[in-house]
Amino acid sequence: MKYIDIADSNRVDRSPDKIIQILSDGTTVEKGYKIKNIQLRLYTEKNDKKLGPYSLITSLVETDKGSVEMVYDEGFRGNNALERSSKFLTDNLGISGLILRSLIFLDGK
Repeated sequence: MKYIDIADSNRVDRSPDKIIQILSDGTTVEKGYKIKNIQLRLYTEKNDKKLGPYSLITSLVETDKGSVEMVYDEGFRGNNALERSSKFLTDNLGISGLILRSLIFLDGK
């Protein structure tokens, strides 16, 4: 089952504008969950002439017991917002925190 942990789920009720695959081997196990896939997804919501694109970046964590999409970052982040978020996530050991946050959500379901 896929859960959307976003206050207004209509914001992600379409295909993302861009996706970066963070993990896809399906061999990672954490807290009894087999992590199949992790993505960062970009939804560009509007474009301001001065500030540039308004980006909603979500994480999608897919496990053998369900999936959850939740807000990772949002705001006027300029061009290449998704790439910068992905680099920050992978360079700063943010993947484990992202996984744990998602699994805590799934534990509550």
